[in-house]
Amino acid sequence: MPAELARLWRLPTGPRLGRPAELDVERVVHAAVNLADRDGLAGVTLLKVAQELDVTKMSLYRHVGSKHELFGLMADFASGTPPEISAGDWREGTRQWAHAHRGLYQRRPWMVHLPVSGPPGGPGAIAWMDALLHVLRDSGLDWDTKVGVLNLVSGYVRQSTALTQQLAHGRADSELDQAQIERDYGRSLTELVDPARFPDAADLFASGLFEKPGPAGEDPADREFAFGLELILDGLAVAIAATRDADPA
Repeated sequence: MPAELARLWRLPTGPRLGRPAELDVERVVHAAVNLADRDGLAGVTLLKVAQELDVTKMSLYRHVGSKHELFGLMADFASGTPPEISAGDWREGTRQWAHAHRGLYQRRPWMVHLPVSGPPGGPGAIAWMDALLHVLRDSGLDWDTKVGVLNLVSGYVRQSTALTQQLAHGRADSELDQAQIERDYGRSLTELVDPARFPDAADLFASGLFEKPGPAGEDPADREFAFGLELILDGLAVAIAATRDADPA
């Protein structure tokens, strides 16, 4: 078994003789996650983790092969355990799973910036995989399609959350609220977009859509996330219906 996978699952990677080591994978990962929670992913380096643990940087390499591996260990640890999700209705269960996954990224924004280097491999990621597969157990979908659904929904959650973060960062220095930003955007583009060159875009900006305030107290990011998720679920419903029609038994 590769040493990286053994460390993900906290399996022994060699003989243990003498006194227990003062440093282990668990302590290294805890320190790195605490750094990320405090300073963001950019604040996590092997040197800073070593300083947090009051050890040398070289001593970390006995427990973590590289910074890249450390990021993988952090991602799996920070994923935690998914909440209890209703499995009686695939649509509601998938919706709950997606919102729970989004909540994880909202609590730990740095997670969306972690590099993705391969399929889920650790116990944290497998727990989330298992939760969605359980929701889809009676859907009639084959394994290939279920894996596709898992990739699609998890990818949507990650990219949607990353986009929300980027937009929020771009608005951070503005004194305007979201409604005013959208109104200013619509009015400026109404003047700039030439109907002869961009007829449909011009119709959009002339429609007054950006003048309409959203429902009071509603976060536009929540509304947009729910809208996109429901479109995905509508498509999944079609796939499930087609599967059941092909195999009515």
